[in-house]
Amino acid sequence: MDSAQMADDVPHPYSIEVSPMTKPEGHFQWAIRKSGKLSERSDRPHRSEAKAHESAMEAVERALKPGTDGGRPRR
Repeated sequence: MDSAQMADDVPHPYSIEVSPMTKPEGHFQWAIRKSGKLSERSDRPHRSEAKAHESAMEAVERALKPGTDGGRPRR
């Protein structure tokens, strides 16, 4: 699956940005935007672009669940 196909799977108004990390080299991170505004970022490196995108999609799915606050525990 290429990045264009992966972008088509993201529900509106969310978008996912996957980018390579400098440290550790060869790993990827992600950011989720909702209507262009940063909503969430990955907190750990992922070994591949596909794994990073998969993790980001899981975060978007958590955010879409009704009655949840993005699936994040409150502090």
